Amino acid sequence: MTQLTRREISQQDYERVQSSAEFGELRKRFRAFAFPMTVVFIVWYLLYVLMSAYAVDFMSTKVLGNINIGLIFGLLQFVSTFLITALYVRHSNRNTDPIADKLREELEDGASSDRLEKGAHNA
Repeated sequence: MTQLTRREISQQDYERVQSSAEFGELRKRFRAFAFPMTVVFIVWYLLYVLMSAYAVDFMSTKVLGNINIGLIFGLLQFVSTFLITALYVRHSNRNTDPIADKLREELEDGASSDRLEKGAHNA
């Protein structure tokens, strides 16, 4: 099958897919991960910022040599970002990508069928 462009898929096709139960499920599964994870990350980040501003003595506590708790918390921000990314990829591969792939195939197949029908009518 040739590669389709978005222009070949009609607005009605997009609206049909958007109102389908499968798209609702896709949106539900995405939000079930994204919203809680966003809240967790924002709370974690704000904790770091607030502790850096208001718990200076605690954050400047030396752990090993010149490494203090604030530096460790700061580095853990990077670790948590990579962890969230890995968790999202796993969640997406298992829970949302199969539905999204199915919906995309339906859209592309519908556009191909429409194009073939139009070609048959024009012939």
